Amino acid sequence: MIDPKFIGKTYSPTKYVVGIEKIKEYVNAIGETSPLCRDENAAAKGPYGQIVAPPTFAVVYTKDIAAQMLFDPDLNLNIPMLVHGEQEFVFHRPVKHGDVVLTTGKLVSAEARKQNLVVTFEAESRVDGDLVTTSIYTFLVRGGAL
Repeated sequence: MIDPKFIGKTYSPTKYVVGIEKIKEYVNAIGETSPLCRDENAAAKGPYGQIVAPPTFAVVYTKDIAAQMLFDPDLNLNIPMLVHGEQEFVFHRPVKHGDVVLTTGKLVSAEARKQNLVVTFEAESRVDGDLVTTSIYTFLVRGGAL
């Protein structure tokens, strides 16, 4: 079980520079077909004036903050027993090539459900101080409430 004093704990910001090649690799990997994410000429004529990352690219720029939270020695999560339960994103604006994304995170809750522990983390990603993505991660640690 996680000591309640750690609820609300915040994590050091992580930085991710969004590169056009990373966006292209990601859209190829997931099969994204939008020309706004794939075609520089089409994207230049679109509403954002350049290629934008697909919404799920958020997993790329939030992975380091998620790792900080999951492997935090204060929380002592039993990683082999951890199951990824849910992930929710709230998108505030598209992320574009050249954006420098700073992501912060905090432990929102840790509660027992039967013998399991349900842990929720929240991450906020910003570009130039403006919120671009809020990410909510929910994990279940089997037997973690014992």
